[in-house]
Amino acid sequence: MRTEQHRPLESALDTVRNLGILAHVDAGKTTVTERILYTTGTTHKRGEVHDGTTITDFDSQERDRGITIFAAAVSCSWAGHRINLIDTPGHVDFADEVERALRVLDGAVAVFDAVAGVEPQSESVWRQADRHAVPRIAFVNKLDRAGADLDTAVASIRERLHTVPLVVQLPIGREDGFRGVVDLLRMRALVWADGGDTYEETDVPVGLREEAGRRRRLLEEAVAELHPAALEEFCAGSGLAERTLAGALRDLTRTGEGVVVLCGSAYRNRGVEPLLEAVVAYLPSPADVPPVRGTSGGTEQERAADPAEPFAALAFKVNATATGRLTYLRVYSGTVGKGETVLDAGTGRRERVGRILRVQADRHVDVDMAVAGDIVAVIGPRTVRPGATLCAPGAPLVLEPPTVADPVVSVAVEARRSTDTERLMAALVRLADEDPSLAVRTDPETGQTLLSGMGELHLEVAAEKVRRDHGLDVRVGRPRVAHRETLVRGVCGLVYRHVKQDGGAGQFAHVVIDVEPLEPTGGEGGEREAEFAFRSAVVGGRVPQEYVRAVEAGCRDALVEGPLGGHPVTGVRVTLTDGATHSKDSSEMAFRTAGRFALREALRASAMVLLEPVAEVTVTVPDDAVGGVLGDLAARRGRVSGSTARAGAAVITATVPLAELFGYATRLRGRTRGRGTFTTRATGYAPVPAAVSGTA
Repeated sequence: MRTEQHRPLESALDTVRNLGILAHVDAGKTTVTERILYTTGTTHKRGEVHDGTTITDFDSQERDRGITIFAAAVSCSWAGHRINLIDTPGHVDFADEVERALRVLDGAVAVFDAVAGVEPQSESVWRQADRHAVPRIAFVNKLDRAGADLDTAVASIRERLHTVPLVVQLPIGREDGFRGVVDLLRMRALVWADGGDTYEETDVPVGLREEAGRRRRLLEEAVAELHPAALEEFCAGSGLAERTLAGALRDLTRTGEGVVVLCGSAYRNRGVEPLLEAVVAYLPSPADVPPVRGTSGGTEQERAADPAEPFAALAFKVNATATGRLTYLRVYSGTVGKGETVLDAGTGRRERVGRILRVQADRHVDVDMAVAGDIVAVIGPRTVRPGATLCAPGAPLVLEPPTVADPVVSVAVEARRSTDTERLMAALVRLADEDPSLAVRTDPETGQTLLSGMGELHLEVAAEKVRRDHGLDVRVGRPRVAHRETLVRGVCGLVYRHVKQDGGAGQFAHVVIDVEPLEPTGGEGGEREAEFAFRSAVVGGRVPQEYVRAVEAGCRDALVEGPLGGHPVTGVRVTLTDGATHSKDSSEMAFRTAGRFALREALRASAMVLLEPVAEVTVTVPDDAVGGVLGDLAARRGRVSGSTARAGAAVITATVPLAELFGYATRLRGRTRGRGTFTTRATGYAPVPAAVSGTA
């Protein structure tokens, strides 16, 4: 394997772009990534999803299923800049992969289908990027398809994503006749040859000049409304110079006040070069983002993206391969070389970095070192998990890890041969180590091994990975959803006295609590802002503050198992209204015990309801199959919230209990002769009807 030397250009922070490709399933993320690699000369042949020849969808399951499952990192160079790019999954079951990628990215390209516009999962990943404040540009793809319309797609971006789209291109030609774009900043036309490998820059076609001028004016007005310096120039001269407009677009992109919109057809290789130029021009480099924040010794610290700072990096992905255990890192500060020892700040373990790799999906190039701003993989660390901070041993720092969603679906997994039971458990633990959104546990009542994840497809992929990678023959039972319990009506003034005397120091705690439902914050499925809220209304110091905290801890203990079926309890507000202590026998342990048993008793006395996870389902079916699909959704306890017509098909949106969606893909294919598709997006929890809760 060859070794790549670090060139001065590669370590210059302002010439680095760390970005992700975000989109709904089938919007063309992977094709965009493949064309970027091809256009930059990183690959010499166009990879195709339908042929299974893509670089980033290298896993056998990804090629079999034709979708991205695992986030894949690649690097390429364009116009003197190095672009570290992560192709993320578009299926809702793998949203945790997107979450971990967004945690370490400086920018993103959001890809939208020119026919469908903003789809459910593209909206979800957009919201994820909002939470991480990741600047984005938009690429409206598939303009060569029948029914493609840039204006309709842009309108959906404005309405559904609540952002200001700043359209900088005008398509030349429609649908099959799409052949280029007008660059509204330079007022020049870019027309691609039939093969798509080259384009010619020309004057704006005569028939489009008036429309191009009108759209340039709209762009200037939109920018002037958002950017003070642009507004000043616009008012002084009734227009914006190209340089001013470009600078304003860069500022608005990086602050998130607007999103630059480009268009093209990645499959036909049209529009990729301007997209790369926009990435370099508008998205930030590591030097443009604020210093990373972390904690050290209980105090908050900042580390700037500077090679001279102490080393700090976040592990965002772990993958076991034939060449070793790969740990993917985003280096935020400092420098690390191969052979050096680093500290896992969370566990306190020291790990040796044996090799550092520049990653091209499943291909790797050795490098001597990684510096601030790099995204690389390292071989050597054996126990590092996703979300861990690796840092210089002499300058420990803990960075905030990516959030991990709670699993909502479980299946029972067992080896067909009893002699493989231990190997199966080891394989499952290894899977959960690589993917934090998977959880493995043993049911204490049934003794079954349960694998929990984010959805049916997520668990299917995990089980197939065990079969293929570990050669194990496993059986998988029907998935079970994770229920919750919540209050409908609470109780007031519940008194609980904990007294225990068995020789020596005793235990005494007296508490009085009110329990009431935690008000929903709105949102689909009755999502709540928090699972639990606690406050103390005790006056006169009757319960010291340290005992108040112990009561709260005891209440949290009680929420683990509810009275209806032992499910976790959510949506509870507890108020400690009174209490009493003993001069000798009261302790934090006694009050924690009192808090636990008091809330358990209060929950048994309250009116409770069982909750089940629900999902928003978007089903696209031919017009002649709508009746059967609606009937099937009703049979699955679905509530239809909308239906729209789209080019001979109907798009139905409904909220359906997640437990009712198992096997839905097969049923939908049968009812629509293979022409129907659907996507799901988890939206929270909803009460289980009385007729169903008895069997939950």
